[in-house]
Amino acid sequence: MPLALWALTISAFAVGTTEFVIVGLLPTIAADLGVSIPSAGLLVSLYALGVTIGAPVLTAMADRLPRKTLLLLLLGLFILGNGYAAFAPDYGSLVAARFITGLAHGVFFAIASTIATDLVEPEKESSAIALVFLGLTVALVTGVPLGTFIGQNFGWQSTFLGVVALGVIGFIASSILVPANLTKAASAGIKAQLQVLTSPRLLLVYLITAIGYGGNFIAFTFLAPMLNQVTGLSASAVSLVLLLYGASVAVGNIAGGKLADRIGAVASLTVIFAGLAISLVALGAFLTSPIAAIAVAAFWGGFAFANVPPLQSYVVQIAREVSPGAVDVASGLNIGAFNLGIAGGAWAGGLVVESIGLAAAPYIAAGVVGVGIVLVRLSGRLNTSAPRAVAAE
Repeated sequence: MPLALWALTISAFAVGTTEFVIVGLLPTIAADLGVSIPSAGLLVSLYALGVTIGAPVLTAMADRLPRKTLLLLLLGLFILGNGYAAFAPDYGSLVAARFITGLAHGVFFAIASTIATDLVEPEKESSAIALVFLGLTVALVTGVPLGTFIGQNFGWQSTFLGVVALGVIGFIASSILVPANLTKAASAGIKAQLQVLTSPRLLLVYLITAIGYGGNFIAFTFLAPMLNQVTGLSASAVSLVLLLYGASVAVGNIAGGKLADRIGAVASLTVIFAGLAISLVALGAFLTSPIAAIAVAAFWGGFAFANVPPLQSYVVQIAREVSPGAVDVASGLNIGAFNLGIAGGAWAGGLVVESIGLAAAPYIAAGVVGVGIVLVRLSGRLNTSAPRAVAAE
């Protein structure tokens, strides 16, 4: 893999850390700024809102910029947003800083995905995207716990300063290693961008992303309380399980990309979603057994994020067919779909836990992921019928 991909991975690590570390810092920030925990929780939801809005909208607005230039501008915005957060004088300023940083997040992963596919041969595109998203998954394993520890012991502002340092490293690496002569299809204008929003094939993939990927968060959002209250593990043991889960996620992310390169997006997504659904059912069945629950959690992590590379490369592949001039916009919309899935899954999980109980969350999550499998198979049928439709014309 080209060194430029590792520059993108480093940058993705920084972006992923700032997205997820806020969860561990909410009590600290709430106490320091004198706001309630629910109010502090807006720092999570408004960040996701920034991602959802920024990914498609800003990608479309910056459509004519060279990709490397846009990448560096986004990393600059990311650095400024986190720097502003580190010195935010009050709660409102911190909320604004998080929203701004979320805007950069969404477009970064959209552009980084398309840059990654330009740097390798077509048969390695999914693996290239997986390497970029490896930075995000490694952030779950190392960046988030380390950032939480720093924030709890040296002040939450220190965590944001640390993320700024990571962003600067990513900016320097990208400016040196990412080539300036990246291929880019000529912009097809507003019409092509609208085709992205009206293509049944792309809309279906966005739905698959939101449901199949987001369904997992019905259970994942509440993994810690499930292990603590249902399984009976101590807080320290739960932390170790989360670390094990994160390590499994990192392995599964790479494996998902390689699998998609070998057997194609539809087949790989079918296998991954099936494995994810089985893992969730197993988690529900063995949740009361500590040893079995830990083993299932490790197995589950391997499938939880493995769908990200094939989903993102799948969108890029279809966009090249239906709207070649708006591939970046299509990629950005899928990043938005990922975040809508996270928000929707966490919200639905809260409803499940409140109305049925923690132990029911894995089963409901498995059912939602099962719907994702059905949609994947439907998408495969649309792909096989598309060439015949073109030929008939």
